[in-house]
Amino acid sequence: MTRLNIKPLSVNTAFTGVRYKTDEYKQYAKLVLLSLKPMKIPDGKLEIRYKFGLSNSGADLDNCVKQFQDLLCAKYNFNDNRIYRITAEKEIVRKETEFIEFEITTYDKNL
Repeated sequence: MTRLNIKPLSVNTAFTGVRYKTDEYKQYAKLVLLSLKPMKIPDGKLEIRYKFGLSNSGADLDNCVKQFQDLLCAKYNFNDNRIYRITAEKEIVRKETEFIEFEITTYDKNL
């Protein structure tokens, strides 16, 4: 594994000024929050696995994670600083069959 001894830069420190949520994001957030079923989030450190079904093969996988993860935190009332491992996968699907799958589990450093 390649290692760079550089402090990672967060999105919050990468941009200046206020970023405004688009109407498209507001619709997405409403749909996601209404679609998420009640769930008990484990205590302690967390691991989240994502699978995004995308119809555009040029879509960046990492761009899907942040917005959805923020909504998970809002819905289930946990701070994303508890997330110690994220696994994300992209699957190309036909238009209008896009999807999001996720699983939240206790983080096990030994796995």
